[in-house]
Amino acid sequence: MQGDAMTPASTTVEAADDTAPRRGIAHALQAMRAIVMRELIKFSQQTGRLVSALVRPLLWLAVFAAGFRNVFGVAIVEPYDTYIPYDVYIAPGLVGMVLLFNGMQSSLAMVYDREMGLMRLLLTAPLPRAWLLFCKLCATALLSVLQALAFIVVAMLVGTDLPLFSLAGLHALLALVCGALMLGALGLLLSVYIKQLENFAGTMNFVIFPMYFMSTALYPLWKLQESGAEWVYQLARFNPFTHAVEWIRFALYGKDPGAAPWVVLGCLFVFFFVACWGYDPQRGFGGLTKRGGPP
Repeated sequence: MQGDAMTPASTTVEAADDTAPRRGIAHALQAMRAIVMRELIKFSQQTGRLVSALVRPLLWLAVFAAGFRNVFGVAIVEPYDTYIPYDVYIAPGLVGMVLLFNGMQSSLAMVYDREMGLMRLLLTAPLPRAWLLFCKLCATALLSVLQALAFIVVAMLVGTDLPLFSLAGLHALLALVCGALMLGALGLLLSVYIKQLENFAGTMNFVIFPMYFMSTALYPLWKLQESGAEWVYQLARFNPFTHAVEWIRFALYGKDPGAAPWVVLGCLFVFFFVACWGYDPQRGFGGLTKRGGPP
């Protein structure tokens, strides 16, 4: 009798145990949707941000590439099967520029949110801190990919020949997403150590321009080595941005990108892990409490 009386209670406990993980997953997904929608709505209200994201690479494409179209010859090297004009070569690098600048701009937004208190409030939500930062990273990557796709469409309209409408286009989209996540994670990492908005411009000058110019975005690696710029060549080889651009470039033509995907994914993991470590209240993010912020 006693055993029969306890059966309904034990069944209730088991049912509660089953529904608790489901509620937790639903709560986590709801938080991701809220964070991503917040970023999308904020971006939709900043038309100047989209215009500036497109104007910058389009100026390079329309002016720089047009001026040097017949000056710089790109030899027949992988992933190309024939000689190509310079604008076709730098197009993947300009796509990478869009991803890079948006990733760094997200870093500025993180610093601003942290100073204004919105980020502090978000990080006090009853969810794992790493998940909240991952949601923020996904929102940044989504905006980066959308802006990059908008640039690609405009570049094709002005006459740049890019082989997008094929199976290789799906691989290129994967490369875009992973590159956006890596650069967004780098921006997340930088936001840990940029304590004030006033320090942002100087920090970005030591990140954006070296990463972009010391890469294969504008010129092939073999040209750097051939010209005798050995130290620039070596820096470009180990630049994560180089591997993001090369993955996009090789994916567009359906060629094997080699170790580039592993470098991008490895850097993504390292950048995000260190950012999560830095946003721990007992470590990097805890420095805010010394300036009067909430514990």
